[in-house]
Amino acid sequence: MTTDKLDKSLQVELASLAAEGRAKAPERVITEYIPPKKDFGPRYRLEGSSKEYIRLNSNSYLSLSAHPALIKAADKATRQFGVGPGAVRFIDGTFCYHAALEKRIAEFVGKPCAKIFNSAYTANCGLALSISSAKTHWIGDQLNHNSIIRAMRISNIPSGNKGFFKHNDMDDLKRCLDAVDPDIERVVVIFDGIFSMRGDFAPIDEILSVCKAYEDKFKDGVITVVDDSHGIGAYGATGRGTSEYTGERPDVIVGTFGKAFGVNGGFIAASETVIEAVRQKADTYIYTNPLSVADCAAALAAIDICDSDQGLDLLDHLGSVTTAFRNGLKRMALESIEGPHPVVPLMVRDTDKTHRLVNFLYENGLLVVGLTFPVVPKGDETIRFQINACHTHADIDYVLGVIKSFNH
Repeated sequence: MTTDKLDKSLQVELASLAAEGRAKAPERVITEYIPPKKDFGPRYRLEGSSKEYIRLNSNSYLSLSAHPALIKAADKATRQFGVGPGAVRFIDGTFCYHAALEKRIAEFVGKPCAKIFNSAYTANCGLALSISSAKTHWIGDQLNHNSIIRAMRISNIPSGNKGFFKHNDMDDLKRCLDAVDPDIERVVVIFDGIFSMRGDFAPIDEILSVCKAYEDKFKDGVITVVDDSHGIGAYGATGRGTSEYTGERPDVIVGTFGKAFGVNGGFIAASETVIEAVRQKADTYIYTNPLSVADCAAALAAIDICDSDQGLDLLDHLGSVTTAFRNGLKRMALESIEGPHPVVPLMVRDTDKTHRLVNFLYENGLLVVGLTFPVVPKGDETIRFQINACHTHADIDYVLGVIKSFNH
């Protein structure tokens, strides 16, 4: 037996992806981390190149992944318990570091209880499996992350029990809520805190206000869920993310340790009953090994840093360099989307120009993400810049200078 026949069919499918412009480019391999020097932040080398690059496509907003405290914590936990758990959580694969991280992240985001996952992606899927019933209706923002869309698809609800509202449009959210079948017992309204390709945020205060008016219409009420993977740790007065920035906290918070905290893994934070339902019903939690104790220990250290004066200093610097970059784009009369978050989109609005600018930035030592048709509609072509706390003002000046030289 061989996969020859399958290979031929898959080659046709892959060729189709390439023809449509949806195929992923070959993956670049990072081979070296070069620590900060003088006024400049860290640089990276890629396989096959001697050039040094600035990463402007990293989710590590607070730049904690190389922090000595995280490395020390991971090393200590590994030496104590080894590199892997050896079992799923309910078959004695739960270590003290797992329990400590769940308690700590729940406290950090202001919820009674939490459960950790291998990723926020599997957390979203696990949540959907845990709180859905035949009489549940899901409503999501039309620009939600793929993990939320996938979660809604696998939630075991009838196909008609789904709705999508226009991005951040409260009138359209009301339309979706008005359209819910009166026999529905439970409505889940789910949205990203930060929309990762745009850097704008969900108006959680407005969403909760709209949903509150429908709370008594359904037996189990309207449950609000935010996936704040790009928000938590990255902004808000103390790094609590979109809930802190908007002043309101949804019923359920999904997040990650793999972005601002600089480690790996995801979590769900909610009431004790919701979390127990997750523990009992979430396939993506029950049937897979958990995070390593090293990941958990490093994440604990990251949260402690975020909750300290050092964390506030990092957050303040991140805000400063983000503002400097946004102001630099404004001075060049370049279009972006307003917001406080370190995801800064440059609206190029032309496919060919986007490709040329991405290549020009790469040639000048800058790694960015370009989004072109058909990934985004024609006219919405974008380059996403992600500012990190490791970036210095000298780095930002260099990046802005490269962009300016392209436009001249």
